[in-house]
Amino acid sequence: MSTTLLVVDDEVKILEVIVPYLQQEGFRILTAETGSDALRIAENERPALVVLDWLLPEMNGIEVCREIRKLGTMGIIMLTAKSEEMDKIIGLEVGADDYLTKPFSLRELSARIRSVLRRIQGQSEESEVMQRGELVISESKCQVWKEGKELVLTPTEFKLLLTLATKPGIVYSRLQLLKAALADDFLNFERTIDAHVSHLRKKIEDDASNPVYVQTVYGFGYKFGDGL
Repeated sequence: MSTTLLVVDDEVKILEVIVPYLQQEGFRILTAETGSDALRIAENERPALVVLDWLLPEMNGIEVCREIRKLGTMGIIMLTAKSEEMDKIIGLEVGADDYLTKPFSLRELSARIRSVLRRIQGQSEESEVMQRGELVISESKCQVWKEGKELVLTPTEFKLLLTLATKPGIVYSRLQLLKAALADDFLNFERTIDAHVSHLRKKIEDDASNPVYVQTVYGFGYKFGDGL
């Protein structure tokens, strides 16, 4: 069965180029030209990944990205004409998994899509459930529960948590965490890890300002709490 993607862009000419190419690559493609349509389709169809333009009518891509992220662990790749580092960081902070600046090659877009899908879907079905304190982490299902309640994490947040929780007490540098959670795509943006950690703490910690699970090791990076 083909993997379903949602491509969101208000420029019909761009859709006319992207859609046939991705279909030839074996994907099932849905399209939307507005943010509201994108949210409706994402909620009803639950695509594996959303290719999302930054500039959209009604709602901008950042708002749409934030709302789609609430729906679960769909991958999100943002497309934009913006190239400033801060714009890229903003996109990642609200839950995007990757970021592609226009103009881009279709081959690169396909490669980025497959990279994100591997991060989301590439967990082994045989992995055991891990318990750390009040957190229960299922690697195979890419799900996390706290006190019986499922926590909605982005794919990047989940990979970050999994990396740290697998080896409690081991200190990881920002670069090591970037490689583990975002592969090699963002190695020039080490500080983006701080944003992901901040969002992760808000979801898993009782008090994000006094974290028990994801702890800062000043001057080095982060570690998962000892003894959990």
